[in-house]
Order: sequence, then structure tokens, then C-alpha cells
Amino acid sequence: MRQRFILASASPRRSQLMRQIGLKPEIIPSMIEEKAENMEPDQTVMELSRQKAEDVAKKYGEGTVVIGADTVVSIEGKILGKPSSHREAVEMIHLLQGTVHQVYTGVTIILCGREKKQVTFAEKTDVSVYAMNEQEIYQYAESGEPMDKAGAYGIQGKFAAYIQGIQGDYNNVVGLPIGRLYQELKALGLLEEENHD
Repeated sequence: MRQRFILASASPRRSQLMRQIGLKPEIIPSMIEEKAENMEPDQTVMELSRQKAEDVAKKYGEGTVVIGADTVVSIEGKILGKPSSHREAVEMIHLLQGTVHQVYTGVTIILCGREKKQVTFAEKTDVSVYAMNEQEIYQYAESGEPMDKAGAYGIQGKFAAYIQGIQGDYNNVVGLPIGRLYQELKALGLLEEENHD
């Protein structure tokens, strides 16, 4: 039986990364209000990814694999989510410029059905950002690009101009550590079917 993959996220970037490695997910975003009890960034993203995946998985049965993901940016232990205004985007970029911060993505995989299997993990990438002047910060904040992104920037967009380097998985910063996800799916035995059409 061919696995049915559901991505419990509306992020076009996550869906694109899955397609890049040959997985064609259905997009069914979770509608729950995200609330994390834990303040540690790695625990937070794991908890939120789990909530999203479980919310969607309860509607599906045998043969369905639900993948939930959540990404946060953390600087000196402070979690930065998505900015709610341009002003907040400016404040976030101020914090990130000229320094190193961490991007954490939590992923939960749920195999629905009788033999329910569930795995949750978090991946961390260090990102180093060049110093930016006021004009660069304001111009980027006003571009609209930061508004739906954790930490108020997209590494795959205009902000690439300010990325000095990264240590870890680039795709993790985009929003989904696709290499690790592939390895976890393989370990769960959820990929064989994909390759025997």
C-alpha cells in the first residue's frame, strides 16, 4: 500500500522541500492555537510540531503519515516567533544583525492507524549575520518578506545578502530539516512503498 503523506503546515517552503526529495504531501494545515508550555527553544518546537501533527492525525486512519513542523529563531535563549508588525520586525532584525543566532525546527511524524508510530525530533542550525546599518534594517523590514517568518527573515529571500555563514543544515533554516526527516522516515520503514510504483 502506498503511503499517503500529509503535511500539517501551510508553509510553501516545507512543501517544496518535501517535493524536492520525491515526497508529494497533501497540505492540510493544523488549525489549533499554538501554545507551548516549555520555554527551551528545542523543547518548544518539538511540543508545537507534536500538537500540529496530532491535531491533523486524529482525522485519518491506516496508511496515512502526518508530518508536523515548527520553527523558531533563538538568540541568547530568547525565542523569536513571527513578527506581528513592521516595527516588531525591525526590533528582531536589530537583535540578529552582527551576531550569531540559532534556528530550531521541531518535526513530528505520525503513522496513523492501529499500529500507530510517532517520532519527534528537533534540529538546530547556527546562523551568523553580518552587521547591518539602520537603512538596511528598515528597508528589509518594510519589504514585507519578514512578516510570515520566524525571526523576521527568510534565508532563501533578500536576507541572503546579510548571511555571513551557517553551521548545520541550511534547509533547517528554511523550515524543514529534510535530510533528517528522510532518514527518520526510512528508519520507520515508511519510504519503501514510495519507490515501487
